[in-house]
Amino acid sequence: MSKNEKLLEKLLNERASFTWQELVTLLRRLGYRQLEGAGSRVKFDNGDPQALISLHKPHPGNELKTYIRRQVIGHPKAGGLIP
Repeated sequence: MSKNEKLLEKLLNERASFTWQELVTLLRRLGYRQLEGAGSRVKFDNGDPQALISLHKPHPGNELKTYIRRQVIGHPKAGGLIP
C-alpha cells in the first residue's frame, strides 16, 4: 500500500485522528497547491474552480475536525481523484 493510499484511508476513517500536515501532504500528492490567505485561511487549488478547497488551519491544536474532513473528502471525490 502506497503512502497516498495510507493517508487517504486514514482521512476516510473518521475514528482515526488526522493532522493538518497530513492533509497538506495528501492534497499536494493529489495535485493541489496550497495558497495562503489572510490569517489562518488557506485555499487548495488544482486548477479546477469547482474543486477549490477553502479552509481555516486548525488552532490551537493541529487535528482536523470531522466536519472539515467531510468537506475535504467531497471535493476530490467529485473530481474523481479519490474513489
